[in-house]
Amino acid sequence: MPKVLYEQDGRLARITLNRPEVMNAIDDDLPRELAEAVARADADRGVHVMVLSGAGDAFCAGYDLAYYAEQNGANQVTQPMPWDSMQDFQFMWANTQAFMSLFRAMKPVLCKVHGFAVAGGSDIALCADLVIMGDSAKIGYMPTRVWGCPTTAMWVHRLGPERAKRMMFTGDKIAGPEAAEMGLVLKSVPEAQLDAEVEALAARMASVPINQLAMQKMVINSAVEDAINRTQRLATVFDGITRHSPEGLNFKARSEQVGWKQAVRERDTGSFDWTRNAPFDPSA
Repeated sequence: MPKVLYEQDGRLARITLNRPEVMNAIDDDLPRELAEAVARADADRGVHVMVLSGAGDAFCAGYDLAYYAEQNGANQVTQPMPWDSMQDFQFMWANTQAFMSLFRAMKPVLCKVHGFAVAGGSDIALCADLVIMGDSAKIGYMPTRVWGCPTTAMWVHRLGPERAKRMMFTGDKIAGPEAAEMGLVLKSVPEAQLDAEVEALAARMASVPINQLAMQKMVINSAVEDAINRTQRLATVFDGITRHSPEGLNFKARSEQVGWKQAVRERDTGSFDWTRNAPFDPSA
């Protein structure tokens, strides 16, 4: 079963993350299949616009922690110490570049977010050119609390330093209306209107010749892509460091001990002190 679906619908290429049983969580295969779908759409002269979405109840819930945190995955995202930072970088940089295929594609990419676009799922969504969210959908990067740094670094590109810091210093999830108000996404609409809103904008863009769309995207991207590339290299290195820091190793051990769902609850609520590897005590 493909983990990313591809369908041509007139001038639109519909690219759908397809692991609905785990809220389209990212495994070793999904980034590669996503990049392949983007390349296919970019090469097809009949396609003017890509519409990216997720099957099932969410756009993407981030990396599959049952695979990477409770276990270790084929690529050892937590290595035995001492760890090889460049081995880690090679794996994560490949994923970052797969997500950035959305940004670098010649043709516009419109992302539809329902349910959740969190952690690594926000990395994917924010690499699209335009994002429309449902009002009850949530976006955020909770692993900044422990065990992650957003490797695409698109938060600061979209928000500017202060608002990016507000999100990265807390790891909070925010709903669609707040994300739109702060400029993280294009707009937020009631869920009942989400499909129609995305379809209307996609159809409007699809009436423009491909070369015109490509030139406008190239000009706008050229204003920011050098800075994004520099920041992504640092962010991808730091992502590996977060997972191999004392706190990151404690999170991995806790996930193996009590399961990733409980470890994530403790992380996101601030009820566990990853430095002391014990329940949080404000007086300590």
